[in-house]
Amino acid sequence: MSAPRVVSVAAASPAQRAGLRVNDELLAVDGRVPRDVIEYRLFVDEADPELEIRRGHEEFTVQLRKQAGEVPGIEVSSALFDRVRTCDNHCEFCFIYQLPKGMRRSLYLKDDDYRLSFLYGNFTTLTRFTELDLERVLSERLSPLFVSIHSTDPTLRARMLRNPRGAISLRWLRALLDGGIEVHGQVVVCPGVNDGDALETTLAGLIDEYSDLSTVACVPLGVSDYTTEPSMRPHTVAEAAAVIDTVEQWQELCLHALGRRLVYVADEYYLLAGRPFPPVAAYDGFPQHENGIGMARAFEAAYHGNVSAAHGVQPGFFSWVDGAPAAGYRAPRTDAALMPPNRDDPAGSAAPTPVAVLTGEYGAAVLQPLLGDREHHVRLVPIHNAFFGGNISVTGLLTGVDIARALGDQPMGHRYLLPDVCLSEGRFLDGMTVAELPRPVEVIPSDGYSLRLAIGAPLRAPPPTASRRPAPVTVALGASR
Repeated sequence: MSAPRVVSVAAASPAQRAGLRVNDELLAVDGRVPRDVIEYRLFVDEADPELEIRRGHEEFTVQLRKQAGEVPGIEVSSALFDRVRTCDNHCEFCFIYQLPKGMRRSLYLKDDDYRLSFLYGNFTTLTRFTELDLERVLSERLSPLFVSIHSTDPTLRARMLRNPRGAISLRWLRALLDGGIEVHGQVVVCPGVNDGDALETTLAGLIDEYSDLSTVACVPLGVSDYTTEPSMRPHTVAEAAAVIDTVEQWQELCLHALGRRLVYVADEYYLLAGRPFPPVAAYDGFPQHENGIGMARAFEAAYHGNVSAAHGVQPGFFSWVDGAPAAGYRAPRTDAALMPPNRDDPAGSAAPTPVAVLTGEYGAAVLQPLLGDREHHVRLVPIHNAFFGGNISVTGLLTGVDIARALGDQPMGHRYLLPDVCLSEGRFLDGMTVAELPRPVEVIPSDGYSLRLAIGAPLRAPPPTASRRPAPVTVALGASR
């Protein structure tokens, strides 16, 4: 177990008054050694906690003078202080196995840790979950959690996870739900494996056995150029349409039987099938927004000024290892630094500076209806993901090398807007930084309202839903967790 290191001390906080400094190591709180940031925050939430500190080669004790519940003013360096519980499944659809060589070592770590599920929204299969884990989750009310289901057929689930415990580990899901824990599920739909009749069986099983799940997301398989699994392939347009039809039929059944939709389908399916997205109301508050469920509609609503529907980017895939805050995916991101939206001559004597919005191929399909009728000074720059290849088309998996290649062909003197979903601690997945790009870029939050501010677009009502039908997309699906 490694001691967490203090990375920031808030001004005028109990920690600053006690003399704590950045780089101090936290050894214990009131004699208790926290295993993770969850326990650390529980311990320091008490009144006047006593901290054991190591500073260089010196160890000493500091007491924070604070009320119970008062924020101590310390941020620590990591979420887990003990060993990360790694995944012992060998799923053929796992994206970690599809990464090219030479990336940061942390990106190759497969976790199956329920604590990271609670903190960051990572999905866990529960194959390494134990009675002690259940006891802690229930006693500390670690909710919500996110569980990868994939199939409710024990044989098929074990086959998909390539782990015999996959056949029985959903018993923990039942125990979590019985204990009142909010759980969101996920089904990664693999063509020819758990789609078609198998998907019907899974959805029927969810209603029959796990109807108290909060939500279930059906998300598409992502396949990079580096997969070694010949049976893993992208969905065809017809298969994508079939998944939509299946899920929407089960939504109607759930509405009738449960009074809520329960199951949702990822935006990528609608893009691939060339179908319009459901209305905002059909996403019931976007509970799985960070998993690609309703992102397009939330973005559109926020772009048109419905700030209540705006959702900031949720870190999700890869982000816990290299830059999500210790508070987890619920905490604000810090990569975005929104620049002034218009630096043109206020008197209007100068022509507006051309603006280019950098985005992935799927992002372009969502943005085109919003920006297509804008003035000529705003344009889209869709970026093909050559780094991962295959069917990876989501903006969040763009790398610095692909963005640099696209920017190299762009004119100087224009404003280039980059969504912060591409970055973690200022770095792209391939390790490049914004400073290494061949053109200056403005990093902005990845929500529609922030984009509207950045380009200086006037607020106006959205056109009728019927006119929002995206054109059929021939690029392949992006990666899913």
